Amino acid sequence: MSESVQSGVRSGDDVHEHHGGFPVFVPVKPGPNYAEFVESFRRLQDLAVSTHLPDDVAQQAIEQAGALADLLDRYRVPEGKSPAGFNSQLPGRGSLLLLPWQFDKVDADGVRARGVFRLYHRGGNSAAHGGTIALLFDDMLGMIVHASGHPIARTGYLHVNYRKVTPIETELVVEGRVDRVEGRKIFCTAELRDLDGNVLADCEALMVQLLPGQP
Repeated sequence: MSESVQSGVRSGDDVHEHHGGFPVFVPVKPGPNYAEFVESFRRLQDLAVSTHLPDDVAQQAIEQAGALADLLDRYRVPEGKSPAGFNSQLPGRGSLLLLPWQFDKVDADGVRARGVFRLYHRGGNSAAHGGTIALLFDDMLGMIVHASGHPIARTGYLHVNYRKVTPIETELVVEGRVDRVEGRKIFCTAELRDLDGNVLADCEALMVQLLPGQP
């Protein structure tokens, strides 16, 4: 790790003093069946984009989905009050937006996660949609910044190189790190690889530390 990165590392308390206007959310602990709850919806996402339903079945699905939405709507909470997105021990941190990947390394030297692109992420011909690859990288950038001890930052730019076709339903590995720091600018890189080590995509990105009061 470069000297500039080491000098930028701050303690957890100090990080919260330099989080700009970003709210300091307290992670919400998930219930014992929350992981299963989220996975059931991921399965529905996969099925929604890989089925062709008769009209009567589609209508039945619409009615059942509406009833389920009505049930869940009673328990809607403000941002920061839901377990979604706050639990790194769950695939995709428990968020349906994020890819259901599991982190197996989160430290100052870098971040690594493993997972698959599911049917829901298909772009065509059994390949992952390029936008979902960018999403995977962009989410990892926040974890890289956090793990390296830097304050909250927003993405300034994200440049993705698509090296090879990225398959769906195949276990892959993504890994990234901080390369250097220049004031509020945190430069990061990351790679997406298959289990044989072949690079499928890589990225370089700029994360910018928030100013006081900046959202």
